[in-house]
Amino acid sequence: MNKEFVLALKQLEKEKGIDASIIMEAIEAALISAYKKNYGSLMNVSVRMDQENGEIEVFATKEVVEDVHSSQTEISIDEAKLLKRDVELGDLVEVPEFPKNFGRIAAQTAKQVVVQRIREAERGIIYDEFTNKESEVISGLIDRIEGGSCYIKLNKAEAVLTPAEQIPNEQYFVNKRIKACILEVKKAQKGPQIIISRTNPKLLVRLFELEVPEIKDGYVVIKSVAREAGMRSKIAVQSLNDDIDAVGACVGPNGARVKAIVDELCGEKIDIINWDESPDIYIAEALSPSLVIDVIIDEENKKAVVIVPDNQLSLAIGKEGQNARLAAKLTNWKIDIKDQSQADEQGIKYNYIFCDEDDCKGDLDA
Repeated sequence: MNKEFVLALKQLEKEKGIDASIIMEAIEAALISAYKKNYGSLMNVSVRMDQENGEIEVFATKEVVEDVHSSQTEISIDEAKLLKRDVELGDLVEVPEFPKNFGRIAAQTAKQVVVQRIREAERGIIYDEFTNKESEVISGLIDRIEGGSCYIKLNKAEAVLTPAEQIPNEQYFVNKRIKACILEVKKAQKGPQIIISRTNPKLLVRLFELEVPEIKDGYVVIKSVAREAGMRSKIAVQSLNDDIDAVGACVGPNGARVKAIVDELCGEKIDIINWDESPDIYIAEALSPSLVIDVIIDEENKKAVVIVPDNQLSLAIGKEGQNARLAAKLTNWKIDIKDQSQADEQGIKYNYIFCDEDDCKGDLDA
């Protein structure tokens, strides 16, 4: 151990953000183990390193006795008084040890400990870094594909996109650049395991935050998201500034902002609607692009009966019920959709709240 070693530790501290004192403490513990292994496991040994010059001192703690039976654990009263004048029988004293070749053993042990601690510290730094980034978007190239999972290199870390988190029918190949949100960070033996997702609704939120300055600046807020990855999504937004149109801001000039997100998500259709504190208005908006006549609210059971024109029923429900299903997820209301004929047959009373009677009778299927 010498000054060069101490300087190297300080350089590591600066470059990798690892506290040199942590490595020094680890080396001291490792040297104790090495000493016991080589010079006697019975000895109660302590090792101290000078953090300024790297010099090592070894001490064995021994009991002061009248007659020494074991030189490894005991010291005579006469010898003990040479180290400490007021020592008495039964006391414990630290005796300096000067083992042969300990410098070589220490250097080998120190090297192993330093390498191990650097790896552990780097893994810890990476884990802390990405744990604080959960739900954020990362961008990277697919490095390899194994067992259907895509592996993306992120500097010293690696992210995994499992089949369950992949957009259905999306093509993945090596060197393809993708964006995904960090779903979870796990501690693993070889370092942090970063699980990412292309299907999580949070990805849609983060993409809008990246594309729409009004959201980033806090003028427009995303109130709710419902998503069926690769197929269709609905997102409810609210403007906190009367001069800003929330939906228009998200769509962007000539639809450029939402188009960039649609392209990133493999053509996934995105309905952007205005959030409203009134449940009936909110639900009517959520069923876009279908026209709605009236929404009858049951506050106690959080259920809503929605009346639509006869020729709008299939559009309101959507293919395989997708539009109605997404609207229910978006609003967190149970939605029962009925056309006018069904409502009339069942004696449900309704008013023309969201469209004029003449408009509701027109050909609105287009």
